[in-house]
Amino acid sequence: MAKRGAERGGSPTAPAVDRALVVAVDLRDPKRPLEPELAEFEALIEAAGGHLAGRIVQRLPAVDPATLIGSGKAHEIAALAEELKATKIFVFNDLRPRQRTNLEKVIPLPIVDRTMVILDIFALRARSREGKLQVELAQLRFRQANLIGSNADLSRLGGGVGTRGPGETKLETDRRKIQDRVSLLRGQLEDVRRSRATRRAPSGESPLVALVGYTNVGKSSILNRLAHSTPDGAAFVADQPFATLDPTLRRVYLAPNVYVRLADTVGFITELPKELLNAFRATLEELEGADVLVHVLDASNPDWPRQRRSVETILQELGVDTKPTILAFNKIDVRIADAEPPLPPGAIGISAKTGEGLDTLRLRIVESLESAKARV
Repeated sequence: MAKRGAERGGSPTAPAVDRALVVAVDLRDPKRPLEPELAEFEALIEAAGGHLAGRIVQRLPAVDPATLIGSGKAHEIAALAEELKATKIFVFNDLRPRQRTNLEKVIPLPIVDRTMVILDIFALRARSREGKLQVELAQLRFRQANLIGSNADLSRLGGGVGTRGPGETKLETDRRKIQDRVSLLRGQLEDVRRSRATRRAPSGESPLVALVGYTNVGKSSILNRLAHSTPDGAAFVADQPFATLDPTLRRVYLAPNVYVRLADTVGFITELPKELLNAFRATLEELEGADVLVHVLDASNPDWPRQRRSVETILQELGVDTKPTILAFNKIDVRIADAEPPLPPGAIGISAKTGEGLDTLRLRIVESLESAKARV
C-alpha cells in the first residue's frame, strides 16, 4: 500500500487505507440474489485491508456491454467517489477489458474487480514458496487475459488492495517477458506436481481423507481437533477468508486399528477465479487420491445452500464429485435452534470448538472407507 507522509514530530509513516466505493449491477436473478454475494464481496475487501466508504447498486436487465453500468451511472459514480473521498472503485461484477477501459475514461480512480480482490488476498496469505508461485502465476494470467496494465506500468498498480503483485513492466510493450515468466512458473509448479506424486503413499498405506469446503468454515480447526495437534504443530487457523492456501496432512486415529491421512485443502468460494483454480491444480491434485471427502459447511450461516452448490460445482470441475462424500456441518454449537434452512437428512452436526459430533464423524468416515473398499 502507499505510505502517508511522516507525522509532525518525526513519528513513523503509516500505511494508507484504501477507501472503497463498491459498485454492483443487480440482474435480479431469482436463482442468484445479489445481496449475499455482495455482502461477501465487501467482507473480502475488508479482509484485504480496505475500508468501505459507500455502495452503489445499478439494477439492469443486462449489463451494459460498453461500461457494465451505463454511461450516465458511470458519471454518477465518479461524482460520488469524489464526494466520499474514495480512493478505489471496487466492482462486484466481472469486467471485460473494453468495459474497464471505458470506465477508466470516466472515473479517475483505480478500478478493482472481485477477481482482483481474491487474488490480492491470496497474495497476502501465501506463506510457502509453492503458494507464492501459484499466486504469482494466477495474477499474471489474469492480467494477460484482461489487459490490466496495458496503459500504465504495473509498478504503479502495486500499492493497495487488488493491486499487489509481481509485475514491474508494461504488459502491452513487454508481453514476451510476461509470457516467459509464466512459462517459468508453470515449469516450477510442474516440478511440485511431480514431487507430490512421488511422495504420495503407495498402495497399502493409510487411506486419504480430504476436508473440502467453502472458505472460512473451519476445516483447519477440525483438522487440529481430530489430530490432537499441539500449538507448535497445529494447522494455521484464523477467522478470515483463505487462511489456508497450502495443503496440510496429519495422521489421525479414527477407531481401533484404523488410521487415516487427513488433508486440509484451500477453501473455495462462489465463482472461484479460473486463474486460481488452474494455478492451484498442483495442490488440489491431492483430492484425486482421496478415498473419502468430508465436505465441511457452516451450520450457523443461513447462506450455506449457496456455498454448498459452489463447492460441489468446483468439485465437479476438478473431476472428483463422484467420490464418497460426507456432509459435516461445523459450528453447530452456535446455530440457532430451528434455524432456516434446516440441515439436510444424513448430515452430521459437529463443532471443532467443543468437540460435539466428532465421534459420529469418525464413525461415518470409517463406514465410508469400508463401503468404498467393499465396492472396489
